[in-house]
Amino acid sequence: MPHAPTTVTQVVIVLLLVLPGVTYQFVRERARGPVPGHKDLGERILRAVTAGIALDALYVLLAGPWLVRLVYDRRRGWLTGATDNPRTTALVATTLLIVVPAAAAWIASWLSSRGSRSTYDPIPTAWDKVFQRRSHCLVRARMKSGLWVGGYYGERSYTSGYPEAADLYLQTTWSVSSAGRFDYPLPRSGGIYIRMDDVEFLDFVEVPPGTEEGDTADARDTTAVGPQREEGVPARRESTRADAGSADAASGR
Repeated sequence: MPHAPTTVTQVVIVLLLVLPGVTYQFVRERARGPVPGHKDLGERILRAVTAGIALDALYVLLAGPWLVRLVYDRRRGWLTGATDNPRTTALVATTLLIVVPAAAAWIASWLSSRGSRSTYDPIPTAWDKVFQRRSHCLVRARMKSGLWVGGYYGERSYTSGYPEAADLYLQTTWSVSSAGRFDYPLPRSGGIYIRMDDVEFLDFVEVPPGTEEGDTADARDTTAVGPQREEGVPARRESTRADAGSADAASGR
């Protein structure tokens, strides 16, 4: 009967015995999705240890004597068999510590989800999902104070991700009326920072990217996204005023 593990090598062996359960628990959580028990660290550890014991017992039943020879030799000590057969040991470790536990977790998740119409998306929050592939758009936010703010979300904009608190930086600030209508981009805007803790809701207005020759991100901020015909995004008022001034000059006013 070998002595209890006391050296670093022996402690590593003990950790390897726990790893199958850790792999199983990790893959199971990813495949099944979050459940109330995941908030309790002690319960998660207990599940991992239980799964590890079950898998280790299965390995011993199927190939016990051969596995013991890889791990321990009474005359030469710990891991001498593994040292003599490094490639075999690496293949066995990969199979027993990663492949088998992961496959068992996926099979268990698949069996438990059969007949269920719901699907699990590993993206942690709706906030992360919305901005994962968010194209250029105008964003307006109604603050808890009742004030409307908005701006242009483009290449230089930024949004936070889980687990950080939700916030948003829009690279160009727009003037938004009290009714929530976009008016025009503010001149010399350096962008606007919005904390979601201060927001009641967000609204996204899709805008086509600029298609004029030589168009850049800066030009889209101030011109191409301005004269929209979509509801709630009226054309810029500067051009209307300029046209009115030209008509007055022509009539001699």
